Amino acid sequence: MNDTPRGSRLHIAIFGRRNAGKSSLINALTRQETAIVSPVPGTTTDPVFKSMEILPVGPVVVIDTAGIDDVGELGELRVKKTLDVLHKSDLILLVIDPGQGAGPYEKDLLDSAREQGVPVVGVINKIDLQPELSPVELEETLGSVLVPVSAVTGEGIERLIREIIKSVPRDWSAPTIMGDLISPGDTVVLVVPIDLAAPKGRLILPQVQTIRDILDNDACALVVKERELKKALASLTGSPKIVVTDSQAFLKVDADTPRDIALTSFSILFARYKGNLETLVTGALAVDKLRPGDRVLISEACTHHRVADDIGTVKIPRWLRQRVGGELSFEWSSGIDLPGDLQQYKLIVHCGACMINRKEMLHRQMQAAAAGVPVVNYGVLIAYLHGILRRALSPFPSAFRLLEDAR
Repeated sequence: MNDTPRGSRLHIAIFGRRNAGKSSLINALTRQETAIVSPVPGTTTDPVFKSMEILPVGPVVVIDTAGIDDVGELGELRVKKTLDVLHKSDLILLVIDPGQGAGPYEKDLLDSAREQGVPVVGVINKIDLQPELSPVELEETLGSVLVPVSAVTGEGIERLIREIIKSVPRDWSAPTIMGDLISPGDTVVLVVPIDLAAPKGRLILPQVQTIRDILDNDACALVVKERELKKALASLTGSPKIVVTDSQAFLKVDADTPRDIALTSFSILFARYKGNLETLVTGALAVDKLRPGDRVLISEACTHHRVADDIGTVKIPRWLRQRVGGELSFEWSSGIDLPGDLQQYKLIVHCGACMINRKEMLHRQMQAAAAGVPVVNYGVLIAYLHGILRRALSPFPSAFRLLEDAR
């Protein structure tokens, strides 16, 4: 918890053909031997993530990828994994070896980046080997400005960093978690259950990030367990601005929080922080269209050790079965990708996405929309199934109106 989490960092992906010097460029940017460098083509086989700081941009993740010209059966799989990185990239560095030139591989990548609205900085590497090289011809071929560098000698790296800073999209960072809901001096009560699923000796990431966001906005955070909520509220000289709870304690917290105090959950806060809250509310409404036998995908963006009564594998399936009044066909996915054939599902239930960045979560929501499948996240779904989504959405007018219009 001492470092900025990966999901809150600017994602810079480095693309190019095999042996263009992508890994060497990462080492030059990070000023350390982060990536393995070899003259053997195809040394990098999977995306490699390196967290670092680029001032004044701040914390970033630099992603090394396999060559976009990889060949063979395994090569095709590596290229697919490489192109999947586009979905989480806020900025792309396209590395070109002047000896290889630029052609269909580079143009296809540029087209894909432009379709997804991802800015690209072109990099001509290895100018120590060809110092007289003029980038004009390659610039005309690609329709993009290119920065000449040598990843080996460091020449041009400072200019490249300046170009990166200039090219960072202004809206890359997610909106505030709750800074628009509070004012300086407000008190926010955070309800944090400590159960078997709680990591020993620390809080989970959304809770930590919410506390930091409250402090950044000059407000006060009061953290309690669900059993201490009533006592905590009674001890305050005035009412808190809002109560935020872990979704699994929703029912008790709803009962113990006076109706004149706003209430929501960490998961609903992160639904809009990492994605589109309105889309997830629409997904919750789709629950009532489920019928016994329908297929439901429960997807988590990370992998973790399951405990008894796990939220994703036990509780949510149980609550959905009770709502539908029969058996459903559940499937689970975890990690960096959603399954390829989403059309087979009637609903996608996604985690809070605390471990991925906003761009990737929005891409997952777009994937679901393209397949015609509604998607909802854990917190929005739990509040809906327990009949308290209306109250939990009251701090968010557009999502609240969407729910009201569906009544």
